[in-house]
Amino acid sequence: MTKKETVYVVSDSVGETAELLVKAVATQFFGQEVDIKHFSFVENSQDINNVITVAKYNHSIIAYTIVLEELKLELDQRAHADNVIAVDLMQPLLDAFTKKFDRQPHRQPGQMRKLDEDYFKRVEAIEFAVKYDDGQEVFGLKNADIVLVGVSRTSKTPLSMYLANKQYKVANIPLIPEVPPPEELFNVPRKKCIGLMISPDKLYEIRKERLKSLGLTNSANYASLERIFDEMTSAENIMKRIGCPVIDVSNKAIEETADIILSIIQKRESLI
Repeated sequence: MTKKETVYVVSDSVGETAELLVKAVATQFFGQEVDIKHFSFVENSQDINNVITVAKYNHSIIAYTIVLEELKLELDQRAHADNVIAVDLMQPLLDAFTKKFDRQPHRQPGQMRKLDEDYFKRVEAIEFAVKYDDGQEVFGLKNADIVLVGVSRTSKTPLSMYLANKQYKVANIPLIPEVPPPEELFNVPRKKCIGLMISPDKLYEIRKERLKSLGLTNSANYASLERIFDEMTSAENIMKRIGCPVIDVSNKAIEETADIILSIIQKRESLI
């Protein structure tokens, strides 16, 4: 039976990157598996001494992803002195990035895990925006970071998705004169609510194009100026009752409106 070799994976973080690369390389050697031993969250000389000692005793390779420069140099020097093969899996690419982009690395451990956490927070926020879009599931409003209110075609949904990609949980509520807003809306802290308004002429043009895309005529009440003025008046009264800031989105791109919303939210948070 072929001896199962041991590779010590060393990192000042979890060591997931090194483990994946070691496994990928191991498959190139007749499919031979390796016994991977982890030394994670290495942070001092004692940790370095421990891994060098066991690797030397077992005649093993060390594969490491250490970005803290002092620890990396210490491991390299100790490995060289004790004739232990230690392979830095990140340095060649760090050097290439430094040369190509003329920037120095941050050398902060755990950045990949932080990226993973950011990714999952973004996915969670997007799922939240979908679930609480257009007044659905209003019982969850209390869990939102931002609640958008406005009449139809004021970009509530695209704004919700854009802000979700920035990890904000956003719900939006359509304001319709014939449909009273949910009572849950008035229990949401005022600091989380943002009203969206638009000029009647701009909304008329948007709704007219919307009807055209649906194969309907402009005679529909949805796109009449009288109807639009009624909706605006009703929405304005509700926004006053909530006491939320109101943004005119008439000639603004989604990104521009989102920046204004974030500025309002962040300014309020800084005052808490």
